[in-house]
Amino acid sequence: MTNPVRSYSRLLLSNLLLGFGVFTLSVIAQEKPAATGDIPRYKDATLPVADRVADLLPRMTLEEKVYQLTGGWDSKIEVIDPTNTFTTETARTTLSAEWGPEVKFTPRQAAILRNGVQRYFREKTRLGIPAMFLGEALHGYMEYGSTSFPQALGLAATWDPALVKRVFTAVGDEAGSRGAGQVFSPVLDMARDPRWGRTEEGYGEDPYLISRMGVAAIEGLQGDSYSIDRHHVLATAKHFAVHGVPEGGTNTAPGNISERVIRETYLVPFQAAVQEAHVGSVMASYNEIDGVPNHINHWLLDKVLRQEWGFDGYLTSDGDGLQMLVGTHHVAYNFADAARQGLAAGIDYDLSEGTVYATLVDQVKQGTVPESEVDLAVSRVLGTKFRLGLFDNPYVDPDYAEKTNNSPEHKKLAAEAARKVIVLLKNDKNLLPLDVTKIKSIALIGPNAADVHLGGYSRDPGYGVSVLDGIKAKVGDKVKVLYAEGCKITTAPQGFRGWWANDVQLVDPKTQTASIQAAIDAAKKADVSIVVVGENESTNREAWAENHLGDRDSLDLLGAQNELVKAVVETGKPVVVLLLNGRPLSVNYIAEKVPAILEGFYLGEAGGTAAADVIFGDANPGGKLPITFPHTVGALPDYYNHKPSANRSYEFSTRQPLFPFGFGLSYTTFKFDNLKVEPQQMVQAGTAKVSVDVTNTGAREGDEVPQLYIHQRVASVTQPVMQLKGFERITLKPGEKRTVTFNVTPEMLSILNIDMHRVVEPGVFDMMVGPSSDKTSTVKLTVTGIGGETGKPAATAPVPAGSETNMVSNFDEGKIKAAYGMWIPAGDSMNGGKSTSKLDVADPGAANTKGAMQVTGELVAGGPFIFAGALFSPGTAPMKPVNLSKKNTISFWAKGDGQTYTLIVLTEARSGQSGEPPAMTSFTAGPEWRQYSFPFSTFETDGSDLSGIGFIRIQEPGKFQFQIDEVEIK
Repeated sequence: MTNPVRSYSRLLLSNLLLGFGVFTLSVIAQEKPAATGDIPRYKDATLPVADRVADLLPRMTLEEKVYQLTGGWDSKIEVIDPTNTFTTETARTTLSAEWGPEVKFTPRQAAILRNGVQRYFREKTRLGIPAMFLGEALHGYMEYGSTSFPQALGLAATWDPALVKRVFTAVGDEAGSRGAGQVFSPVLDMARDPRWGRTEEGYGEDPYLISRMGVAAIEGLQGDSYSIDRHHVLATAKHFAVHGVPEGGTNTAPGNISERVIRETYLVPFQAAVQEAHVGSVMASYNEIDGVPNHINHWLLDKVLRQEWGFDGYLTSDGDGLQMLVGTHHVAYNFADAARQGLAAGIDYDLSEGTVYATLVDQVKQGTVPESEVDLAVSRVLGTKFRLGLFDNPYVDPDYAEKTNNSPEHKKLAAEAARKVIVLLKNDKNLLPLDVTKIKSIALIGPNAADVHLGGYSRDPGYGVSVLDGIKAKVGDKVKVLYAEGCKITTAPQGFRGWWANDVQLVDPKTQTASIQAAIDAAKKADVSIVVVGENESTNREAWAENHLGDRDSLDLLGAQNELVKAVVETGKPVVVLLLNGRPLSVNYIAEKVPAILEGFYLGEAGGTAAADVIFGDANPGGKLPITFPHTVGALPDYYNHKPSANRSYEFSTRQPLFPFGFGLSYTTFKFDNLKVEPQQMVQAGTAKVSVDVTNTGAREGDEVPQLYIHQRVASVTQPVMQLKGFERITLKPGEKRTVTFNVTPEMLSILNIDMHRVVEPGVFDMMVGPSSDKTSTVKLTVTGIGGETGKPAATAPVPAGSETNMVSNFDEGKIKAAYGMWIPAGDSMNGGKSTSKLDVADPGAANTKGAMQVTGELVAGGPFIFAGALFSPGTAPMKPVNLSKKNTISFWAKGDGQTYTLIVLTEARSGQSGEPPAMTSFTAGPEWRQYSFPFSTFETDGSDLSGIGFIRIQEPGKFQFQIDEVEIK
């Protein structure tokens, strides 16, 4: 939420309850309810929701309808509380003070108060339309005493949708038990600019990963059926859409992305939320796309969301999002104009004090707004309340609320989730896990060590374990723990309270000398140092005003933190760094100098317990990064699934990530092998299976996440270099092997073609599987059309004269010649390298023939890819392609110095100069002649554009010598 001109506290308070206001309370309460014997159809729980809405809507006055669409007026609520816990006056006072970090609105109090409000509406108003209480639930229900789970970005690092569903099932139960009906979660924004302070609220940079986490969260919140019971709540997919890549990385800035990219990436998680998880509500985002603010974007809100996807829930504005049409975007003259535009575009609910949609009463009466538009919006809101069962039973059990919020079971789940979040980024010489039997003292250092860091949109859970507390509890009196803060980051309060602070200032690093010295002293006295640094809730957060900022122009550690880490490292003692933060950081010094690094993001209330479990080996880290860590902010955008043309490096630096997407180590080791796809060829509407064997080759149980990426080699429109399409977190005991299988469907292979139609185009797809995006193995899947077409153009290369024979060269005439084409020395000198090769005829040849070609040379270090050897070019000029598609095998004899050599096949499409890299395999030139035979399929070619066959030595500097003979292409 944002808007510097509004009171943020008043905004949230005004939306604690949806669909009743001062008019509703003061006017409709004057009319008596219908007689008991005359029960209207809308109160009949056996009827379909649509029938009940159709019966209720005509009974409502215009004023009653409009107030279903407006928030606010909490100060006018009435209660009937048989427990005498609240009077109307104290209830109003409680809700008026509900915004803020220190408010202790307990689960029991919340349930009783909301029951009192519902009882008043049920018993004292004309139609008995219930309230729908709204709240935040980014990583736990945002009220005092609710369980605080790891922040969303951390949950994404688990790569475990089943766990995320369990987490949000608990969140939904806690929220529902307190009387809430709807929560504003999950955030499905794809964070492609980590300067943005709200990066922590989402699930990372990849549309597939976000969609899997989002669907899991929605199913957890809403349950598995269309009807939502009191143990669940309505979910809200937000912020719709293209909110996570604002210009300049600043909150609410334009998201001017092309429609193709929007559909291919940014809309993917929202479409899954609507069509798979049947999310009940969607929240529009503050930003504009192509000059049109999203709150009035008909294409986005109506054509895509409702017409194409079939969304049948209700659309809410973001807080003051409609007001921004006037004051920020300047596309509406006044609130009445904003109301007309918003309602016409499909915004059903005004999430604010109600000042925009309150104008609809007069506008309908004046004829400037059709009442049918109001009726449509009201029907969606009413349908939501029926779906929640609020008309039938709006009450909750205060005893259950007290029992379930932060229950022992939920605390245990919070600790489990936190352990699964933690990502091991580095572990030189297996420094981790620490062995308490081998150390006598630990220096625990850092500004994030002694406080519980929950992340944004948090309240006091009433329970929390800091890293300091967790480590002390873990080691007990076995190990002495020396604590030193080291430095401060900002002037804001520590922990989640910093998220609320205004006018936050950085602490001057020059003032932290004494604190750093105290940390040095502690490190020198200890056997090992654990340094807890990163960010805090005041440095990355939602920037909703100029006095409440959260976006940054740097990803470096703030303040004196880098100097602190450097000082501790320079003591010479072993160092472990634990990062707690809400966005990827450019921690170059730490990555280079610190031997062991853990990433925790924000771990929730059990963070200290989980961190200690991992540091001391009671848990084995298995998290994977859901977002790329760059070397510098200047490398942005740095997401892994970029287009092929985004391949140029920077001068004097690198574009390689500091830590890549999907990366994460373990205390054990894993081997991936036996990667295959079955079948290797399928039709466009077919399916295939990609499988890989994963083996735990280490000495302890651990988790690994096999990840499936795909890439279409040639398509009608450019495709990302790789795209995540599947993953599975698995647990393996030492020595255990498991085959992981991914189902490949047409949907996974489909693209938006040049006409913006979703199709599967025939062609070759790389199926890449591995433990991270930068470490994969590849198998090929060929997709054909119904007529067998492969997408490859018809061959235009000529069939070379002389190729009728199978024999290319046998060197029996004492000359290096071929039946067609030519032999030439090959080496990296073509690209400026210094490696050399020479071709001669040796006698005798293979199988007592008269001659063989001898290749001698030397590989010289210096180039990025060093090689030398012999190249057969089958055309009339070097590297000119020919058509040998009537043949299918390359055969030859080889012997030599015992080294391994490479057979490389160059084609017009895969020449190493353009397109895909050439295919290759290996052979050994031993002391005795040996025949080798390789089918064209080894090199993923049909031979129709063959331009060269290389027999080369690669990469290892030094001299080489081998012979080949009886070279055939047959």
